[in-house]
Amino acid sequence: MVQEIYIIDDEKSLVQILKEQFKNEKEYSFKAVKTDDIEIALKSIPSLIIINEDSININILDLCNRIREDDDNSITPIVVLGDNKDKKHRIDILKLYVEYYIVKPVDNDYLYYTIKNIVRLMYTNRRVSPLTGLPGNVQIQTEMKKRLLKKEHFAILYFDLDNFKAYNDLYGFTKGDEIIKFTARVISRNIHNSDTENSFVGHIGGDDFVAIVNNADYEQICKKVIQEFDEKVLQYFSKEDVQKGYLEVANRRGIMEQFPLITISIGVVDVEVGRFRNVLEIGEVGAQVKHIAKTTVGSSYIINRRK
Repeated sequence: MVQEIYIIDDEKSLVQILKEQFKNEKEYSFKAVKTDDIEIALKSIPSLIIINEDSININILDLCNRIREDDDNSITPIVVLGDNKDKKHRIDILKLYVEYYIVKPVDNDYLYYTIKNIVRLMYTNRRVSPLTGLPGNVQIQTEMKKRLLKKEHFAILYFDLDNFKAYNDLYGFTKGDEIIKFTARVISRNIHNSDTENSFVGHIGGDDFVAIVNNADYEQICKKVIQEFDEKVLQYFSKEDVQKGYLEVANRRGIMEQFPLITISIGVVDVEVGRFRNVLEIGEVGAQVKHIAKTTVGSSYIINRRK
């Protein structure tokens, strides 16, 4: 996934230095932003903002406040570069929840590793499910919003496991976690092995996953996910349950009930340009098509396209 880093610098000198230093790392994208275009830049929700204090024509404290008060960028890390050596000035900036103030002259290697480490910490601490290692809800919402704002044509695939609670009740949560991790691997492998570029896979939580793909044959992806899932999920069941083809689980009254083995349901929303105004509308349609898929016996997918 590409990390978009915005450099607020009216002179555009810093962005050239960083582009040269990261020229062999395609996952980093640097964009120069003039102070007059800050509001436009914030709508893109960058991964990191670097401010060259000495080149901007507005007050640095006001600028940092504006970024932090923007809901979409309330957690976006900020690095300020400047030649002001006054301690109180630097402390006043850090009080605004700015991550770093680096005094010039800046060593290029020092800045390089600062950027790398900030991005790593973001990924580790805020965007990753501890169970699957996939980005969580914050990044999922960000990815959807960014693509809407950029007016991209993309598709969102919502994944959900069927009869997972019955499996957890019978086999226990540890075995259930193994199923969750297995599902994450199957989805990720088939999404990233497709021909689509700039694809994204996230873990909403529990047995719910989401994927975002651009310009891809998402119907073919659904078929491949279902085929691999149905073939390999059986290894997580006992031979007896596989032979029976169902699970026997006691309900709250102690009465034994039968449940089918775990299958996967996929709801797909084709997000054409101009079709949706926000991520909530996409989520509502996604919930509907996923619900329809879950009413079908066995693993299945349902696609919602513009009528």
